[in-house]
Amino acid sequence: MDAAGAWHALLRPDEELTARFCAEFSASMRARKLTFGDRIHCPFLRPFFLTEEDEARIRVASETLAAIGERVVRLALYTPTIFDQLGLSEAERRLVRMDPGYATASTASRVDAFLLPDGLTFAEYNAESPAGSGYTQRLCELFDRLPVMGRFKERFSTRFHRPIDGLLEALVASYREWGGRANPPQMAIVDWREVPTWTEFEILRDAFAAAGIPAIICDPRDLEFHDGALTAHGQRIDLVYRRVLLNDIVARADDCAMLVRAYEARAVCVANTFQCKLAHKKAFFAVLTDPANVTLFSGEERSVIQAHVPWTRVLADGATEKDGRTTSLLELAVRERDRLVLKPNDEYGGKGVLLGWETSHPAWSSAIDAALLDPPGTWIIQERIPIRRETFPQFDADGRVTMRDVLVDLAPYLFRGRLGGYLTRLSASGLANVTSGGGQVPPFIVSG
Repeated sequence: MDAAGAWHALLRPDEELTARFCAEFSASMRARKLTFGDRIHCPFLRPFFLTEEDEARIRVASETLAAIGERVVRLALYTPTIFDQLGLSEAERRLVRMDPGYATASTASRVDAFLLPDGLTFAEYNAESPAGSGYTQRLCELFDRLPVMGRFKERFSTRFHRPIDGLLEALVASYREWGGRANPPQMAIVDWREVPTWTEFEILRDAFAAAGIPAIICDPRDLEFHDGALTAHGQRIDLVYRRVLLNDIVARADDCAMLVRAYEARAVCVANTFQCKLAHKKAFFAVLTDPANVTLFSGEERSVIQAHVPWTRVLADGATEKDGRTTSLLELAVRERDRLVLKPNDEYGGKGVLLGWETSHPAWSSAIDAALLDPPGTWIIQERIPIRRETFPQFDADGRVTMRDVLVDLAPYLFRGRLGGYLTRLSASGLANVTSGGGQVPPFIVSG
């Protein structure tokens, strides 16, 4: 019996599968701040399991992609042909060209991926401020203490990552690379106070403080920059863990002016830097899969790209190459609708994503025509990728448990380019993300 089947067999009808247990389990999550807005993160009664062999191949592929991302950032800053392929707006270009004072663009990043028995395919690279590391570790710790986990460990060896620790180590390392000397540095976790992930900031603040790094949580509107010092609530800040997105910094320039001024003056270390936006754009995968850029990558990197990165192109009226043939990109987009996804070049949470195989031909053609009216670089076309589905026991608000067939998105975290854990999301739809209503489960590596 595999690990999932063994776990399901251990769920007792008079204990774990009761409404009482589900209510207590939900209360435990709320007590640990494991909520997204008003929703608990995990309405599921088992973890996601992967093997040591799975992790070995994930590590090689994801760490290679992160290294490629850092190099593409450096190349793009000095190579206009690469820079232009990524589709940045003029406002983004100005921010990205500011010198942050150190070289690492993405202190923390995440690869959204699907793990299959015979493959691993990346959907996109979140190079900017990925959420969930605090939630993930606390969920793992909660599941690890369950009585059913104790019985499961009689047959299987298990372990889990601690991404909070990896994130903190990476943030301090970036601060030292920047030239920071405060010991310990005063950190500020910066995002809008209205975001539904505020509870994660509280988890991280408390964990960082317990590790000896004081941290405050503040809104960009709380920041002040005077006499070369960035402050919030009267506290001078050495290190900003930036969770506010560059999109918002552009859209709400006045609210973020103090952060930008301090960043431009190199008065504070900001992680991730604004330069991470270059690899965060979904057109990053278009750069990787375009034959015109093949000489940018080593043989090993080309092998990783070919095996794990789906064919991607920025939507435009012109010729392209696919499967060794040159053709019109627009004709290909219409002809191969059931094999393609239309995505905004720069959005999150599944916003604006259109799945060709779930869209009628007229609606798809209309969407392509409408996308072409937007500024160049606004949309990408990407090849459909294989997904993973599994059965999980899920409980509803009344504590009723049913076995649900769901999509499983496994997203490795990279901290300064090194694997440090996973965000694992489940969804009944074709899009797996918490923002659009999906759920989360803790990932455990199992053997035995």
